[in-house]
Amino acid sequence: MQRRHFIAGGIAAASLPSLSFAQALEKPKCTIAVGGKNLFYYLPLTIAEQLGYFKQEGLDLTIVDFAGGARALQAVVGGSADVVSGAFEHTVNMQFKGQPMRAFVLQGLAPQIVLGVNPKTMANYKSVADLKGKKIGVTAPGSSTNVLVNFVLAKAGLKPSDVSIVGVGASNGAVAAMRAGQIDAISNLDPVITLLQRSGDLKVVTDTRIVSEAEKVFGGPMPAGCLYAPQAFVDKNPNTVQAMTNAMVRANKWIQQAGPGDIIKVVPESYLLGDRAVYIDGFLAAQKALSPDGSIPAKGADTAFRALGSVDAEIAKAKLDLNAVYTNSFVQKAVAKYPKG
Repeated sequence: MQRRHFIAGGIAAASLPSLSFAQALEKPKCTIAVGGKNLFYYLPLTIAEQLGYFKQEGLDLTIVDFAGGARALQAVVGGSADVVSGAFEHTVNMQFKGQPMRAFVLQGLAPQIVLGVNPKTMANYKSVADLKGKKIGVTAPGSSTNVLVNFVLAKAGLKPSDVSIVGVGASNGAVAAMRAGQIDAISNLDPVITLLQRSGDLKVVTDTRIVSEAEKVFGGPMPAGCLYAPQAFVDKNPNTVQAMTNAMVRANKWIQQAGPGDIIKVVPESYLLGDRAVYIDGFLAAQKALSPDGSIPAKGADTAFRALGSVDAEIAKAKLDLNAVYTNSFVQKAVAKYPKG
């Protein structure tokens, strides 16, 4: 687990024209849990942090990085973090479990997850049915990469129990597992995917970095990375949630106008996995799947519910209030405040 602490400082807030806090923040010191912060899936979070947007909103954040989104969610459930930067579908799953969570700003329009097979161990791969009995690497069991695997398997008539799920993380460990033949397939994100593609260690099966393909796979808009928190936190700390949303909306807008060179200058060197060209290719592949303004699509919750229900009969039968798992009210205010980012 990697812990990074960021303290508001430097130029006084009063000297920055963008910083006029209409209302005091209820909890300026917060912890955000994220699973695989180096991934493009969470790029807006990194941009907001690195460009000082959180600090400019009066926030003093601790960002804790875990091996996958499921573990980041566990941190919030366990009380060691306030907000999750993770996959949208967890909000639906948590309502089903009676622990209401609400998403309040989007990072990804599409999951950006790629499912691919290992050419070394599955040279004769022809269809998803061939994955039966195989080992599939995901960022962490229960994370969105695992959900995609389950969903693709279900469409092919297979059950989650028909494969072995292996947690491989979202960085060099995932790459090494594929190259060593320790796993037969992988469900992961960029830059891991692009690195494997360039070296010939991956044959793509499903690519949800392409928004149109993601919608075809899931049957509608499938929101991806977002910031979400327990409903109680959102209710108790609306000004703090607004400040986080403001920073993320600015980051989303900045990314849409940025070129690969701009991104390279901002992200930490460790994100590049030792190959800048791969990182640039990964960014270009993922850029269109990132949210332009942080808004959560109206039908996104329905799509997430169907995806989860396809692999869990109990969720499929549940009567959930899908309007309660997200809100765009904070995004609307942020866009009004920062129309140009």
